Amino acid sequence: MSVWELLTLAAALAADAFAVSVCKGLSVRRLRPGHLCLAGAYFGGFQALMPLLGYGLGVRFEALIRRVDHWIAFGLLAVIGLHMILDAFDSAETLDDRFGAGAMLPLALATSIDALAVGVTFAFLQAPILPAVLLIGGVTFILSAAGVAVGYLSGARCRTAARLTGGVVLILMGLRILYKHLGPM
Repeated sequence: MSVWELLTLAAALAADAFAVSVCKGLSVRRLRPGHLCLAGAYFGGFQALMPLLGYGLGVRFEALIRRVDHWIAFGLLAVIGLHMILDAFDSAETLDDRFGAGAMLPLALATSIDALAVGVTFAFLQAPILPAVLLIGGVTFILSAAGVAVGYLSGARCRTAARLTGGVVLILMGLRILYKHLGPM
């Protein structure tokens, strides 16, 4: 696998993490450098860890992973998106601007499920895994940190509409994942 192909793959895997980071940035009242680093670390870390795990699982569990990965990703994204939509209509201004493990782990897991299957593919190709996971994690770190900043800057003027839109986007991402796996073949 060439560096260009690996970079393209890394950017594609990071797209969901970027979108979720934008949504997370919408909830931040006051942006701090730590928010950018935490989002980058959670999303980049999971995007690097999951292909490594997938590589380790290899061929043995490929069929099982492919059967449920889309349902797990859809469920997590739908629940998080629905929560954002409900918060948008909550008259008490309670923004979920938490960047702790309880808030970030489900998001990082939901956006990295596809990377697990990519790791299984790397095992099939006998591709060198260490450079791949470092590049995937690094690209995701950068795009996720940028996503939080983009969300914060664009959401400062219209938080309610932005949170509503963010919730709908997360649910649509989950539906897209389901369609990709269950849709017409």
